[in-house]
Amino acid sequence: MTPISLTRLDLTSDPAARRVVKDETVTVEFAREAGSLMSLEGPNRYGPGDALITGATGERWVVSRDRFDAKYVAHDGVAHGDAGAYRNVPVAVLAKQMQEAFSIARSEAGDVLHGEADDWVMQYAPGDYGVVKAARFAKVYKAL
Repeated sequence: MTPISLTRLDLTSDPAARRVVKDETVTVEFAREAGSLMSLEGPNRYGPGDALITGATGERWVVSRDRFDAKYVAHDGVAHGDAGAYRNVPVAVLAKQMQEAFSIARSEAGDVLHGEADDWVMQYAPGDYGVVKAARFAKVYKAL
């Protein structure tokens, strides 16, 4: 079966969407140069200074530096901007569990991520998306 391609998704009016919040301490390194990291959901390109994150369940992904600074706080004595432990700022986001395989761009003209049936499509803000595997979602997200 061919995965569905999600475009211009707006979960704010979708009755199947849930408001959830992430609760996780992650390990962070900051990129010294541009590159690409392969997450479970697809490629994540990054630039110098972007955050290269390893989650509590071992998954890896990238967060641009401006988004990282707004979404994570240093933890366990780490100075903000240094490599080490960070906690996410608890912010409600929209999530929908998909019933079939799908793909979605992280942002306009961004990297394309892929999910399987039962994975979750995330909407962090208008035009800002993610994909979370079902097992990881169950471990680090809580319904509001």
